[in-house]
Formats: sequence, C-alpha cells, structure tokens
Amino acid sequence: MKFIVRHVTKYTYEQPVSSCHNIAYVVPRNTANQQLDTIAIATSPAASVSHTRTDYFGNQLYQFSIEQDHAELEVEVTSHIRVDEMPINRNLDFGNTCAYSKQRLHQSADPECLTAREFLLDSPMVQQHPDLAEYAAPLFVDDRPFLSAVMELTEKIYTEFTYDPGFSDVATPLSDVLKHKRGVCQDFAHFAIGCLRSLGYPARYVSGYLETLPPPGQEKLVGADATHAWFAVFSPGEGWFEFDPTNNKMACEQHITTAWGRDYSDVTPLKGIIFGGGQQHTLSVSVDVQRLAD
Repeated sequence: MKFIVRHVTKYTYEQPVSSCHNIAYVVPRNTANQQLDTIAIATSPAASVSHTRTDYFGNQLYQFSIEQDHAELEVEVTSHIRVDEMPINRNLDFGNTCAYSKQRLHQSADPECLTAREFLLDSPMVQQHPDLAEYAAPLFVDDRPFLSAVMELTEKIYTEFTYDPGFSDVATPLSDVLKHKRGVCQDFAHFAIGCLRSLGYPARYVSGYLETLPPPGQEKLVGADATHAWFAVFSPGEGWFEFDPTNNKMACEQHITTAWGRDYSDVTPLKGIIFGGGQQHTLSVSVDVQRLAD
C-alpha cells in the first residue's frame, strides 16, 4: 500500500512573535512493515535553522528555529510512505501466557527484554495505580494467552468508554478518564498503557496517522483524517504488538506510525518556545491521508 500524508499545523498569535525554537515529531519512521520514501517539510516563515536527528527511541526528530517577526506559523509536512498489508485476522489464542510473559521478561537477559523493561516504569503522563490494575486484572489470568488478554482489554475500553473530543486535554489525568469513561485516542492509549504497566507488562505509546474510509457512496473529505494514537505491548520472544482501543482492533496497514515513546510527551507532534505572541493563540491542524492506486 502506498500513501501520501499531508499534515498542516497553523498557529495564529495575538501579537507578533520575534523568534521561536521548535521540535516536531512529524517524520514517519521506518519499521518492519513501513518505509518512508520521501518527505518535504515547509515552514512559513522559512526556518532560519533546521536539522533532523534520531532521538533515544529511534524516532526522527525535526528541529527548527525562526528568527524573524511573525504573526502566524505554518508547518506543512508531505510524506510518501509504503506500508505492507497485514493479516486481517490474527489468532491470538496461542503464544505466551500471561504468567510466562511476566516471568521471562524479568528472568531473560535478552537485549530486547532488557530494553522492554524501560516501558514498565512510570512516565510523565502515565503513572501506575491500583485502580488501573484493578480495572484490567480479571482479564490477565495466569494461564490465558497474553495477547488474547490484551485484545480483550482493547475491546473493553472501546465498549465502556465514550469518544468525546470536548472532555479532555493533554493535562487530563487518567483518574478522570477512568471516572468519567470519556476521552480521545490519546487518553485511551494512555489508559491501556497505565493498566498494563500497573500489572507488570511493558507498554509504549504510538503516535501516527489513520486512514479513515468514508461511508459508501460518499467522497473522502480532505482533512478528515487526524493525528492518531494507539499502544504497543511486548511479549518476550514474540516481539511488540500494536492495538488501537479507539477502533477496537489491532493496528493494520491503515495505521501509519510517526513515532513511539513512553507517552504523548515523548512524541508531541509540535512543541517549542516563543518570544512574544501575547497571551493567547489559536491552533488549527489538518491531516489528509490519501491511498495511491498501484
């Protein structure tokens, strides 16, 4: 599958900004099933300095500065990406059990297991809590296949939580998400990660895009796609597996990965510091994911 992703972020400031320094996670990463062919990043005003580097988690981090007065900042990213097709139905009733996954994780000296243990730790936006463990514990019985339990947790969040863009923001704690059972894809990914870590299973946050298909007979709307978030869990000897609780499915070729980390704070699409700008600003984001014909 070949895709073009166009991601436009625009800030409008109350007063002129004299300069700004920014970091952006907007470069899709190469993975086992995804390859970035080309990318073009344009800023308005033009960046005075820009470069790309690899961060701790292997993501491509774009850094840029603008050193002239501006009342608006626009960042436009156009990526051409190839994604391998994935099996529609995976049998998750085989493989490691919950008990074996946890045992091997702590006993193995395999480098992949050692690296995965980092994702057991608390992170800025996801802290372990008994309430999170209690929510998920009945699913993760010792002799149950681990990935089957993760899929049921994904379904449980999808079924019991309401997608509500007006409920939360980046500062909403997981305790509120659990109490009200509302949020957006970022909250649902964080919540699943919190449940898994609270039970002793490594989990990481995945940021990217999702190709959304229009209803039959309707045209796909430009900008209807949005940045998306899901999570991945580690099963020793089997690798990392990605799940999307917002849509009750495992990640597939419609999921395009930009970056992954401990939580959203590690892979924020665009953040930085500005000098000036006044007390308020407006933000608009438009994402279009277009599948190309073979």
